[in-house]
Amino acid sequence: MMGTGAPNLDDQLQRLRAAQAADPMPAWPVRAQRLRALETMLREQHDAFAAAIHADFGNRPVDETDLLEFFASLSGLRHTLRHGRRWMRPRRSLAGLAFLPARNELLPQPLGVIGIIVPWNYPLYLAVGPLVDALAAGNRAMIKMSEFTPRFSALFAEQVARHFRPDEVVVVTGDAEVAREFSTLPFDHLLFTGSTAVGRQVMRAAAANLTPVTLELGGKSPAIIGPGARFEHAVERILFGKLVNAGQTCVAPDYVLLPRARIADFIATARRVAARMYPPAVQDAQCTSIASDRHYRRLAALRDDAVARGARTHALGDAGDDPASRRFAPQLLTEVDDGMAVMQEEIFGPLLPLLPYDTLDQAIAYVAAHPHPLALYVFEQDQARIDGLLARTVAGGVSVNDTLFHFAQHGLPIGGVGASGMGGYHGEAGFRTFSHFKPVFRQARWNGAGLLNPPHGPRFRRVLDLLLRRG
Repeated sequence: MMGTGAPNLDDQLQRLRAAQAADPMPAWPVRAQRLRALETMLREQHDAFAAAIHADFGNRPVDETDLLEFFASLSGLRHTLRHGRRWMRPRRSLAGLAFLPARNELLPQPLGVIGIIVPWNYPLYLAVGPLVDALAAGNRAMIKMSEFTPRFSALFAEQVARHFRPDEVVVVTGDAEVAREFSTLPFDHLLFTGSTAVGRQVMRAAAANLTPVTLELGGKSPAIIGPGARFEHAVERILFGKLVNAGQTCVAPDYVLLPRARIADFIATARRVAARMYPPAVQDAQCTSIASDRHYRRLAALRDDAVARGARTHALGDAGDDPASRRFAPQLLTEVDDGMAVMQEEIFGPLLPLLPYDTLDQAIAYVAAHPHPLALYVFEQDQARIDGLLARTVAGGVSVNDTLFHFAQHGLPIGGVGASGMGGYHGEAGFRTFSHFKPVFRQARWNGAGLLNPPHGPRFRRVLDLLLRRG
């Protein structure tokens, strides 16, 4: 099924492109009006959007959706409305010494039409976040929603069509074939959030049009508990990052590196923390379901493969798996190794492997020897150790003594590196991603450029020698 709009994807894109050509540099009031329309839509449709996401997941508590999706979306909107006008200003400077009194300028210019491919795990925020940045930068946008959240995707498409003209923002729904066609369109920039495997396909498709891409992919994000960490605090924050949204978060801690002597302590502490966070009385209402049967089976296969290869499981509560409601019991895994699928694939669920180390150097070497993760979590109080970890590891983003929250900072870009993605967005970084900073050289009326004209005689030589000496 297609979203509200023209009969096919190319027609929708061409309509957006024609409208952008008619107003290629929207003034701030125009951009602000579009952002406020988006804010109005979110506030008016809060209950309906939350209910649709809940229905798509099987169970997604409204409190969790409010924290993870509505708060993040509305906070980003407010931040952009406060600062967007300033981001639009040209960056002016004097020309190089040899070219004075000329001036230089970087003029932020909209790229045109931005394509956004949205995943299923945070279907509201990962549509709204990039859209805010694209609109603030003066672009129009075309959004492909996930087929794995059909109720929310259809409702989001309907509401965008109510709050925006079809030549401003278009939402497309449909299956994987529609997504493949979408990624082949000649956008001015394409942002994809999802798996590394699909990200490779999107990049190949975009390359045919030389479409620049921002890829937010994920990977295996480690949490390192240093020898000087506040241990119980570290366990609590790691479990928060792992269990919220049932671990279906691209920056969730994927495994924990910790001192070998603390493995048993971690298991015991994690059980206490999990019981405090999700007591039996609230589990049915406050524990998010795995979003699809396919994903549920995948998690079970990862666990079962690990156990068959020698891993041990440690349940964090008394409740077992419930395939009917897709409730997957949170579990720790010990005695894992790199030959197991659970240590090769991004887990994306409430399984958490524990890897012991004997020295912190071993932990750092392990992270450095694997593909760069989207996130890295460091728990330590000694500043020299923290600085060493940051200097010797590469990751898309880092939280020190917490998890997830670097992702919510408007002053920090969201982005990966290497296998976890390329490029970034969010706040001013997103404005920059979806803008072309056009370099402009403004020559002064009275200038010495004519001294460099041919024919090249003695005067030219004297001027050139002077420029060469000054660099």
